[in-house]
Amino acid sequence: MNLFKNILQAQERLQNIVLLTDLNENLNLSKRYGATILLKREDQQINHSFSIRGVYNKISSLSTNEKKKGIISASAGNHAQGVALACNLLKVMGKIYMPKTTTKQKIIKIQQFGKNYIEIILVGTIFDDAYAIAAGDASIHCKVFIHPFDDLKIIAGNGTVGMEILEQYQKTIDYVFVPVEGGALGAGLSSVFKQLSPHTKIIGVETRSITTSIDHEKDISFESTDQYINKVSMNQANNLVNEILQKNLSDMVYIPKGKICTTILQLFNEEKLIVEPTGILSIAALDFYAEQIKGENVVCIVDKGTQNLERKSKIKECSLLYQGLIHYFIIEFPQPSVVLNEFVNHILGPHDKLTFFLAEKKKNNNVETDSALIKLELKDPNNILTITSKMQKKGFKYQNINKKQKFYNDMLQYSNIFKKEKELI
Repeated sequence: MNLFKNILQAQERLQNIVLLTDLNENLNLSKRYGATILLKREDQQINHSFSIRGVYNKISSLSTNEKKKGIISASAGNHAQGVALACNLLKVMGKIYMPKTTTKQKIIKIQQFGKNYIEIILVGTIFDDAYAIAAGDASIHCKVFIHPFDDLKIIAGNGTVGMEILEQYQKTIDYVFVPVEGGALGAGLSSVFKQLSPHTKIIGVETRSITTSIDHEKDISFESTDQYINKVSMNQANNLVNEILQKNLSDMVYIPKGKICTTILQLFNEEKLIVEPTGILSIAALDFYAEQIKGENVVCIVDKGTQNLERKSKIKECSLLYQGLIHYFIIEFPQPSVVLNEFVNHILGPHDKLTFFLAEKKKNNNVETDSALIKLELKDPNNILTITSKMQKKGFKYQNINKKQKFYNDMLQYSNIFKKEKELI
């Protein structure tokens, strides 16, 4: 396997097909980190993602007979947009299997990219279901299956991002932060730098929910891994991608969900830049490397642009939780009015707010007690120390459920309640 040779071939194949996306310094980020922070804007592609590079390279390299039969793929959304666009450009019929949970907006977008060359089939509830059925269909009907990432041509096409970066920026590049969801972008890009700029440190970035250590220990819990950084072993099922990343990555960084949400809002407010959560992972990772990158030249890959900031209220809530500016408590008390009066008059600071209160009665061993779910919004994260201290002195029995493991998943159970939320103070 000569991956670098395949990347060079892909670069020729993709000429006049993909856009030469911008690589520009972001002055706000450069000032914040005392470094030169360059953003490679793959969100500027027609499908708002680098995925068109790998998919087009793969499908265009098929034989005439293979193209005539058509292709099959599986996706949860973003890969599908690249497949749809490539099929449309190459006039190849494609069938894409997707989970039934795929949003209507994504389905419409995929159909727009693929036009009459794409058939979307919704099956199962998760990607694995769609993947298994798609692979089976491809095998039965002897059609080429377009894998989302673990394919030499896909990796090579995505690797052209690395070639562009080195052509666009002539100075030394010290760090590149790259999202490695499936891993094809990271595998291709890191192979380019390994060949042409071996001193550059390539840092892979993922969301923290799929953390596994390099020593194959147990998954790190959500609660115990705040700001956790570790080298890892990639999903062993992705044999080719895994092999390349293990050789080429200098480190892996896992980003908490709250940090991702904070970065989304920050970019929206400062740059009017709107991207999906996984599209800004590389920027979110900079905080975890703040000391190492001072004075260095750093490239961040930005991907998955979108036209609107969906679920902004949920993203804001997640960000505030991460920053310690929102806290949820379950409190036992004698009377609802007692809790409200105590919080308003004796426990909350002058700039803190009680924004949600839901009381209910519980019966345990024939003893009836009252409890409440409350939400506090704080002016300063340090205020929680004063608040909990006052609660203890007042004899309140409480649980701060922010600190519960898997808190974010648990809070989804309260989604219907939060729709009724209103400010009380």
